Order: sequence, then structure tokens, then C-alpha cells
Amino acid sequence: MTNSQKYIQLFEQFSSLKVLIIGDVMIDAYLWGKVDRISPEAPVPIVQVTKRANRLGGAANVALNIKAMGACPLLCSVIGNDIQANTFLQLLEGENINRSGILRSSNRITTTKFRVIGNNAQMLRVDEEMSSDLVEEDKQNFLRQIETVLNENKVDVVVFQDYDKGVLSKDLIENVKKLLKGNIPIAVDPKRRNFFSYKQVDLFKPNLKELQEATHTYFEKKDFVRLQQEVEKLQLQLQVKRLFATLSEHGVFISEQNNGDFQSQLIPAHHRSIADVSGAGDTVISVAALCLALGLDKKELAELSNLAGGLVCEELGVIPINKEKLLKEAIKIYG
Repeated sequence: MTNSQKYIQLFEQFSSLKVLIIGDVMIDAYLWGKVDRISPEAPVPIVQVTKRANRLGGAANVALNIKAMGACPLLCSVIGNDIQANTFLQLLEGENINRSGILRSSNRITTTKFRVIGNNAQMLRVDEEMSSDLVEEDKQNFLRQIETVLNENKVDVVVFQDYDKGVLSKDLIENVKKLLKGNIPIAVDPKRRNFFSYKQVDLFKPNLKELQEATHTYFEKKDFVRLQQEVEKLQLQLQVKRLFATLSEHGVFISEQNNGDFQSQLIPAHHRSIADVSGAGDTVISVAALCLALGLDKKELAELSNLAGGLVCEELGVIPINKEKLLKEAIKIYG
């Protein structure tokens, strides 16, 4: 079998997978417009709005990426009982993503990020959110909802998509892991609050900033010797099999350990015309989780995920990966 045939077969296999995504969801709201003058009220540009849109963001963008790759997303999260929640559920319905794992709560608001884009450049972002932990009642209801989804579906891989908005907490993470009984691989896209709560997972994907803040170490992106040292220490501390660090323009670094024996690899970034890095991390963890479910080795997983993250950066705004474009690019570069 040629490498091209291997990738074609791999992409076909993605369609057989079911992915449980647990984490913070949000609406990415956009206002696009033209800027040709400064406000007389303050030294700020005036954006004359020409278009507006709402898109699924956060863990919901992971669900979109999973769906775009042909797999079935099972999204579990908690939203508010507000007008924005109605918008969020309508967006899910429009994408044919099942909403049975979504809990509405009067104790929350639905996270919304408003982006103002003038002359094709982002000029302002306004966030409407709350980041406190779920109240105990919501936590228990949410856990039961996750358990129902697991009982009703044969899940191939679980993604914890953490944005530090309060849906995920240490005890919820532990309780979900108990439900999984070690039978389903887990991929994690962490944030600072729960960073050290994801022990013994199969794939842990921080970016460099998150890794440095969590370990209180600061070094240059190009200092790969120091990076490897810190990654290996963190792997031992978390007891994770694979640690997958994204390094923006320098690509990705993946390290795999087996009983304290480490093997690592740096995958450089491909030259891109970068329009917007928003949502790239969602794409990377989505493709990585699918590769994890199919048992790909660390190099193949890192290469394909890195490639996918770079491709979405060529587009303005948070958008999911284009499966056909990714396949074509993978065959071109690695086939």
C-alpha cells in the first residue's frame, strides 16, 4: 500500500468513530464592517457593519471539527437558560449535532465572545461569560447526562476541552474517568485551573504558554533541549503516555513514555499565510483525538494534527477543518 492509499484509507476510517467531547462551549459572535473614519467622540475607529454571524466555539468547535472529519461528535456541556442559549442550540441544530448532552442551567450564562472585524482585521473582542464552578446540583445533573450518553453510544475516544469557564472541575474529571473504567482513550486540551487534574490520560495537549505557566518555567520557543526536559518532568508528574505541545510558528513537539523511557519528536510548522489563529487548538486536538482512537503512532498523529492546525489558520475567524483539503495536503507532503 502506498502512503497516498494509506491516508485515503485512514480518512475513510474516521467516519466510523464516535467522539465524546466534554467541556466549555461558547458562541463566537462576529461583526464585520468597513473602517474609513475615526469617531469624533473618542480616538477610535468607526466600524460600519456590513455582516454579522454567530458560530459555535470552544468545545462546540471541537464537535464541528470532529463532524467535518466525518466522525460523530457527542457534545456534553452546560449552558445558561438565557437568550444566547437558544441561539447556541439553534446553531447545534443547524449543524445536525445532537443536543442531548447539553444541560441548561439557570445558574449560568451562555459564554459569548463578540469579535469586531474592520477591513479584515480584528479590532475588538468583548467577552460575556462566567467562570465559577458548577453548583453541586448542576454538577450531579451533568454527570448523569454524561453517563447517559456513554450508556447509549459506543464511544471510541473522549476529549476534555477545557477553557477554564467552570464546566470542568477536578471531581467531575475524576468521576468521568471512573465511568470510562480505563476502557476508552482520553485526549485533553487543558487550561491552567485544572492543569494537574488530568492524570493518567492518553494524550495531553498544552500549548507552550500553558506549559510554562503551569510549571513556572520560562524559556525560548527554540530551546528544544529545555522543552524536552520540562515535558518529560511533566509527563512523569501527570503519568501521561503522550504529551503533545503546540509551539505556534515552530510546529509541535510530541513525547511518548513507556515506563520512564521517553521518545520524542519535533514536527516543524509548514509555511502558511496566517490570517487568524483562533480555533487552531480546537482543530489540533480534534484530529489528534481521531488519530489516537485509531491507534496511530506518535509521529503520524503529530504530523496530521500539526498540518490541520496550520490549514485553519489560513482562514479568518473560527472555522472547522476542511477534510478534503487536509487529505490533499497530507498526500502532497507525506504521500
